[in-house]
Parts: sequence; C-alpha cells; structure tokens
Amino acid sequence: MNPSSVRVLLVTPPLDAAMREHRFGPEYGEWAGRTLDEVAAEDPGAVRSWLTDPAYAPPGGESVLDLVGRAGRWLDGLAPGTHRITAAQSFVRAAVVHALGLPAAAFWRLDAKPRTLTELSGRAGRWNLRLGGPCGEAEEPGAVAVRGEA
Repeated sequence: MNPSSVRVLLVTPPLDAAMREHRFGPEYGEWAGRTLDEVAAEDPGAVRSWLTDPAYAPPGGESVLDLVGRAGRWLDGLAPGTHRITAAQSFVRAAVVHALGLPAAAFWRLDAKPRTLTELSGRAGRWNLRLGGPCGEAEEPGAVAVRGEA
C-alpha cells in the first residue's frame, strides 16, 4: 500500500432481534426506539418523505444528506494507513455514497449485509470500493480498530 494511501475496513455487526426491530437509518431523533412500521402507522407521509427526499430529516434527527456529509468528513479526515471499524449499515451506505460521489438518493439502493466487510481504499477525492467480503479477511497487523458508528 502506498504510504499516503488510506484503507478503510467497514465491518457490519450481526443483527440481533433488537437491532432488526430498530434498524432504519441515521440518527432518528423523535423516532428513536421505534420500528419503522410504528412510525409509518402514525405518520406515513413523514416516512415516505424520509425514504424519498435525502434532505428530509425525522423530527430532531438526521437527514440522509447530513449522514453522508458526516461519513464524508470522517473519511476525508483519516490519516494514511489502515483503519478498521465496526459500523452500522447506514453509516457504511453513507460512506460508499460519499466515496463514489453517488447522488444521496442512492443511499436507499445500497445494502450492507450484516457480518460483511466493505473496503474503501485510496484517499480523499479518489476512492476504490471492494464490498461483501467475509469479516475475517479484514484482519491486518497494524490496523486501527474502532468500535461503534463513526
């Protein structure tokens, strides 16, 4: 690896029963702790807006555009070397949208399966994507391990 290059290993954790019920995107604001079905039953228009308009944010929450921006700032600020993090599926999708310069609407069209590895390599402004590898492939001496959503 080029000494000025960055390698980012994004590992999605397994989904337990609680995660399956509450996994529908970035910071949820007033929707936190509720399932998407519960929110949709109460306010289907808001959920429809959130799923179709990248600038729409749940009350007190984060829009897809904001999440992509947060992921992009994090990626662009990484020092050269290998970085391994355990990241929520939504953060992995946002990082890929940013890295590849995709429109924010592509966020909902990307899937990051649990227990898989998504790898970004290169540097800010020019990233390459490798996705879907088993998590075990990500082990590398010297990798910086960070847990949680970046």
